[in-house]
Amino acid sequence: MEKATTITTALVYNARKGNTQAFAQLYNQYSKAMYNICVRMAGNITDAEDLLQESFITAFKNIHQLKDDNLFGGWLKTIVVNNCIKHCKKVFYWDDWSEEKTEHLTDDETEWWANVEMSHINSAIKQLPDGCRQIFTLYAVENYSHREVADNLGITESTSKSQYHRAKKLLKEKLIIQLQLNG
Repeated sequence: MEKATTITTALVYNARKGNTQAFAQLYNQYSKAMYNICVRMAGNITDAEDLLQESFITAFKNIHQLKDDNLFGGWLKTIVVNNCIKHCKKVFYWDDWSEEKTEHLTDDETEWWANVEMSHINSAIKQLPDGCRQIFTLYAVENYSHREVADNLGITESTSKSQYHRAKKLLKEKLIIQLQLNG
């Protein structure tokens, strides 16, 4: 093991040795960002809190498997997203869409949400139906491809695309209304 070069690598090294204070500091450093992922994916606070706790338990139990301490944040995020996907596969129903239902959908629309405050987007994302919210989060926020979304959720790529486009439409409607009310 090479010498720790950052505070995070030192914390990961010490956590691997069983230092409970290092575990606590890693939790404090990453919990807010990981919680936000859980809320966006699960859609409710109760499930998000459970998923966050489960993810940290998994990470800390398996921290010895992490090959490069510098990669802890990305490794933890992968655990969080995978736990969220596993949870949502159990509780969400996916309507399988045929190709003809998605032929009219195009990707040429610009990412209109790029200039909207993240707090407004997060609020609107929470209001999306489960399937739309999950796919929008994976595709637009976590940068999964539609193929990766489909493979991870056990749905077709067409379903991923149509749910994503539905999510964009619903988000746009919700954000326009929200901005008009606040504006």
